[in-house]
Amino acid sequence: FKEAIQSAPPRMASDEADMLRSMGLRNVEDLFSDIPPAVRMKSLALPPGLPEQEVVSRVTEVLSANRTMADMPTFLGAGLYDHFVPAAVRAITSRSEFYTAYTPYQPEVSQGILQSLWEYQSMICELTGMDAANTSMYDASTALGEAARMARRIHSGKIFLVPRALRWHRRNVLGNYTWGGGIIVKEVEYDRTTGMLDLSDLKHHLTEDVCGVYVENPNFFGRLEEQLAEIRAATDVPLVVGINPIAQSILRKPADFGADIVIGEGQALGNAVNFGGPLLGIFACRQEHVRKMPGRVIGLTKDAEGRRAFCMTLQTREQHIRREKAMSNICTNESLLSVAAAAYMAVLGSNGLRKVAVACMRKAKDLAAAIRAIPGYEAPLFKGPHFNEFTVRYQGGYEAVHQTLLKEGIHGGMAHARHLKELRDFALFAVTERHTKPDLDRLLAALRDVP
Repeated sequence: FKEAIQSAPPRMASDEADMLRSMGLRNVEDLFSDIPPAVRMKSLALPPGLPEQEVVSRVTEVLSANRTMADMPTFLGAGLYDHFVPAAVRAITSRSEFYTAYTPYQPEVSQGILQSLWEYQSMICELTGMDAANTSMYDASTALGEAARMARRIHSGKIFLVPRALRWHRRNVLGNYTWGGGIIVKEVEYDRTTGMLDLSDLKHHLTEDVCGVYVENPNFFGRLEEQLAEIRAATDVPLVVGINPIAQSILRKPADFGADIVIGEGQALGNAVNFGGPLLGIFACRQEHVRKMPGRVIGLTKDAEGRRAFCMTLQTREQHIRREKAMSNICTNESLLSVAAAAYMAVLGSNGLRKVAVACMRKAKDLAAAIRAIPGYEAPLFKGPHFNEFTVRYQGGYEAVHQTLLKEGIHGGMAHARHLKELRDFALFAVTERHTKPDLDRLLAALRDVP
């Protein structure tokens, strides 16, 4: 900045000097007076600039060290999944009207993006059975954090119950969201036989101070939570249900079980894994709670001439309107990811979405049976129906399995040792419709070679 001023034309330098004087500063150094001298740097140790062709070559060389899902079969899951994205979805989202769209503050010039977001919300409501959905959550983790805060707005109490077997990143973000709001997060154990929520432990935790209960279907182990009706009957506090939107195409709607809020990760709907982001947080609720929901809601209305029009019906969020009354300070713009999700669901249709879900469930079941047939392996760990992932145990410890798979150019499942100590020999394997028979055969052959 200092060098820029010194090298600027006289008129520009004069303007900068006037700016400094108007701020009561003597020189440019005063702008950085709050930075301790000990941590200041005179300059950045950057190499000399290169021609564009050489930059591209260098960056390509650096990126070649990465191993992507296109290079090796990958069986990681735990929240992000590799689904096939039709070319039509990419074509739609690459249009400049969507690709460069910002928050549609001015509906008169934003009807296209507003309609796309309205269509997305409508599809999410159809999948979940909820009355309203928003388009403003970063990912499932922030959606869960907002759901906990919303549950407290709906019901008195300061304790929010979650499964102990919960994806660690969701648990960590939830902790950040609830800390400032004075909400205490308590964990409910899972049943060691079924992998579902332990109902007796849940009932033990259901005190008068509880403001909400969170449960996932399918849960962290890929197990379908078959107790939603029993969980709902156990308490009258807000019930928050976490979903996989692909699985939801073949499962009963959370609304059928009395869910108040539904959250989930929308990455699987037409968005690539992309090394972990950007993501799309699904958030929906019942009509009676919509005024307490964070984010923005797109509505269908009529203009002054009676023609169909779209607008931001609810937007008590972020910095542009009633900050002191906002339900949340979240101010993201997930429009492009929402458009991709809407396009993906529209291109596949209800039957196509069900076919993807059935393929995932069938392949997971067949793979678990094939792994179980290999001496030394146990799969799945928990009895009962799973969706697209399941827990595998190797009697010699999973680390040996993981290293063997990597040597064979395969990325195995996610080890449980760091997050659930009692399952240190186990790992979570996920499959989708993208996994071909050669991929699965290659995995099984490598598992047989584990020492």
